[in-house]
Amino acid sequence: MSEPSPDAATSRPLLSLITPVYNERRTLRTIIRRVLEAPLPAPFELIAIDDGSTDGSGEVLRELAEADPRIRVFRHDRNRGKGAAIRTALPHLRGEIAVIQDADLEYDPDDLPRLVRPILDGRADAVFGSRFLSGEYRRVLYFWHSLGNALLTGLTNVLCDLNLTDMETGYKAVRADLLRQTPLRSRKFGVEPELTVRLSQWGIRLYEVPISYAGRTYLEGKKVRWADGLRAIGVLLRCRFLDRRFTTHDGYAVLVAMRKARGLNRWLFRQIEPWVGNRVLEAGCGIGNLTELLLERQRLVATDNEAFYVEMISRRFGHLENVETVEMDLARESDYDRLSGERLDTIVCLNVLEHIAPDEEVLRLFFRSLEPGGHAIILVPQHPWLYSPTDRALGHERRYSADELRRKLEEAGFEVVHQQGFNRLGTVGWYVSGKIFGKDRLSPGQMRLFDLLLPVAKLVERLPGWPALSTIAVGRKPEGGSGSG
Repeated sequence: MSEPSPDAATSRPLLSLITPVYNERRTLRTIIRRVLEAPLPAPFELIAIDDGSTDGSGEVLRELAEADPRIRVFRHDRNRGKGAAIRTALPHLRGEIAVIQDADLEYDPDDLPRLVRPILDGRADAVFGSRFLSGEYRRVLYFWHSLGNALLTGLTNVLCDLNLTDMETGYKAVRADLLRQTPLRSRKFGVEPELTVRLSQWGIRLYEVPISYAGRTYLEGKKVRWADGLRAIGVLLRCRFLDRRFTTHDGYAVLVAMRKARGLNRWLFRQIEPWVGNRVLEAGCGIGNLTELLLERQRLVATDNEAFYVEMISRRFGHLENVETVEMDLARESDYDRLSGERLDTIVCLNVLEHIAPDEEVLRLFFRSLEPGGHAIILVPQHPWLYSPTDRALGHERRYSADELRRKLEEAGFEVVHQQGFNRLGTVGWYVSGKIFGKDRLSPGQMRLFDLLLPVAKLVERLPGWPALSTIAVGRKPEGGSGSG
């Protein structure tokens, strides 16, 4: 197969190389030539950010961009730092994978294929190039600099429960869709620890690969100083304990927060387990907080209307023979055609129906898709008077009364064989957080706290008359009903 032309590469790049540039005129032509000549495994673009250079680097970049359409140049009117340069590049990425490529000669572009391969193969979401694994070569330089790297990497591993060998590496490749949804605040070299903490909070698949390293001396232009190490410690502590907002995707952030409450998820599953059969459709799988509790079923079809979630579940569980992942809109009748032949005896739909305006149509489609005798297990938020900014931010169309959910199930053809309130202690937290303080999101800290209070929650669950945060209803399709075929 012939190599794509530069024009073709520019129109459909898979890789976006981000190159922050500050006074690198002496190495700029060489590093970009080596990038353009590197044996990259996919079409690419190079986005260079002239970060207020005063040595003529901007003129060199413009000249190079005129000669090759794969290069695009953006400029800061003053020096703002590496982190700011990366943030400037993010809205302009056209590729599916973003790679940070420094403008000096410390990192070898011939290592780029190794760096991006785990992402291209579907095994990783981010890859760090480690200078301390067995690369082809490594220049011997400053002991104290290496010790500082080791200490910062060790602190990162302790705070994030990772086992990295090189957090401060300048070679990082990240899926562009994840990077765009990661809020980065650091202006300078703090972007390295900040990005690492954020990726760990995402819970993504992070890999390391060995790379070669030709570090430069301070006389050769090295810019990192000991003060940057102290700033890195501050960034690590801020991102880990003070500013935990790791994504602009609010729905994902809530689901990750709920994952922290594994005890709550198991407690919820025990409430519905008696009605869960062997051939299950999980309607609205999210990131798999419930999916992981259904893996022992004979057949599990996990669905969501967000391709991002479906891909995530497919990566986590798609290798299992009994699991299939399907992107579908629960309110679209034609999407149910792909369930033909599944012979479903259970549909589990937890904290999903409240997001869908035509909820009655969804329940009718559930009824049609089940085998006679099958069960639809529905959990929704309860009590319209509890509707708060948190509900609004989560995209809830409504909160239900117990009678409303029962009526809608019966109108869809189900006979309701069980109904109960669930999570009475959670009502207090929801009311205080959303109604009194007006908060619009759940935090991981709140969910971890609830998990610690789970024994108390189970005691409160027995108190009569205390309003429950949610209601669970189990609808059974009568034996005389016709299945979906």
